[in-house]
Amino acid sequence: MTTWGYTLSSEEFGPRELVEFGAMAEEVGFDFLTVSDHFHPWTQSQGQSPFVWTTIGGVAMRTSRVAIGTGVTCPILRNHPTMVAQAAATSSAILGGRFFLGVGTGEWLNEHIIGGAWPAVEIRRAMLAEAVDVMRQLWTGETVDHWGEYYTVENARLFTEPAQPIPVIWAASGPESAAAAAEHGDGLWSTSPDPEVVNAYRDAGGDGPVYGQVTVCWAADRAEAVKTALEVWPNAANPGQLSQDLPTWTHFEHVAELVTEDIIAERIPCGPDVSPVVELVRTYEDAGFDHIHFHQVGPDQRGFTDFWRTELLDALQ
Repeated sequence: MTTWGYTLSSEEFGPRELVEFGAMAEEVGFDFLTVSDHFHPWTQSQGQSPFVWTTIGGVAMRTSRVAIGTGVTCPILRNHPTMVAQAAATSSAILGGRFFLGVGTGEWLNEHIIGGAWPAVEIRRAMLAEAVDVMRQLWTGETVDHWGEYYTVENARLFTEPAQPIPVIWAASGPESAAAAAEHGDGLWSTSPDPEVVNAYRDAGGDGPVYGQVTVCWAADRAEAVKTALEVWPNAANPGQLSQDLPTWTHFEHVAELVTEDIIAERIPCGPDVSPVVELVRTYEDAGFDHIHFHQVGPDQRGFTDFWRTELLDALQ
């Protein structure tokens, strides 16, 4: 049975709006929330990048039921794993155990701010494995000394422990990363409905939940929705490694100049019709995803949640 979630887009909204949207999503029946963890938006038209941990604290005060997780945090460069461990433990404590931690190898868009090189994905994957190990050690509440290949931790102890063990959901876009998710994570996170990725996770012994994000742009008028999607989320059309390797929002804006309304309409279900959304969701379910969260592009978040409550949920069930 599929579990349904709602995305809080930190690239598009400020923290007060995100808190309100989180409360609204709980009211209309979503089971979990994800909050993107970005230092920069993809493009200036998105316009925001609030600190994810502050947002989670605000949402915690306005909700009582939904699970909340980062989607996703990179704990290997600009965020040291000790700091992410502390932030995650505090989030779990304030949420009474409703927190899960999505982790990934990051995008240069966010990580380049500290300077230095952008390691190859294989190195970043090894760094992420060590970072997750460090965080799990700290979540025990014991004093941790760690001298690893990438990180040193001395005399570190989290006195505010997590309310319960924190699930780590490992992001993967290919079979090798999916196998690593089975080894180091408690679940898999992926952004496209690729059964090869899910199968690699399962074949490697992964038995946790599989999270997938469905991006849509609901509006009463389809042409308006397509226009909004192109203006706000042209990065949906980015192929291959671009999302990981371009360093600035300016680079993403240059790529966006090549994206047309027809291209974006092929990538994102736009408008009031429920059928394209259901069809896309079914591709995720058929690929083995069991936790699906919706990212509504643009300002009309209330319109989408009304659509969810009155049409989409019934159609999916």
